[in-house]
Amino acid sequence: MLDKIEVFTQSSIRIDSDSGIIYVDPFKIKGEPHDADFCLITHQHYDHFSVDDIRKVIKPDTILVVPERMEDDAREVEREVKEIDTVKPGVYREISGLELETIPAYNTVKPFHPRRAEWVGYILRLEGKRIYIAGDTGVTKEAKKVKCDIALVPIGGTYTMDAKRAADLINTIRPEFAIPTHYGSIVGRQSDGKTFSNLVKSPVKVVEKIQYFEK
Repeated sequence: MLDKIEVFTQSSIRIDSDSGIIYVDPFKIKGEPHDADFCLITHQHYDHFSVDDIRKVIKPDTILVVPERMEDDAREVEREVKEIDTVKPGVYREISGLELETIPAYNTVKPFHPRRAEWVGYILRLEGKRIYIAGDTGVTKEAKKVKCDIALVPIGGTYTMDAKRAADLINTIRPEFAIPTHYGSIVGRQSDGKTFSNLVKSPVKVVEKIQYFEK
């Protein structure tokens, strides 16, 4: 499963799974692949909800999944996808064969991602693995209770956890693999991935997958 996960700029993620091709927060997509079976959005900020990039990956039978409070924003592409599904934090859903859970994603000490916005991270159940895509979050009580095999977590600081706090979270939830995101472009340094890796304790394995650094 690890080999089927790609990380592009920022927190743009693509997973090629038995359930279909899944994008999460497509951003600065190279080309126009139009291959998404599912497109999941964590929250409203421009580097996570980019209509231009959503349009590069969707096709007529794509299912777009967004937080409930983003439904009106998502209507911009309503005629270009099969359907739009909305989610709230803390729920389990099965959507056209894709099993997912939503985890609240918010800041505890910063103002950028308030809990009241009801933005989310996702746990995807794919091929016998639980894959946690944290979205823009701090180290929250809900995040510390996550059980997963693979965790993709933001490490760039400013708006989210920095490398140290992200490593603390990973050392708490102890997935088999941790993949850092959200660094080396808008926020964070390219070297943050190495800092994070050095702080994560065995037996967790850190895999750096981010492909594009842009300033």
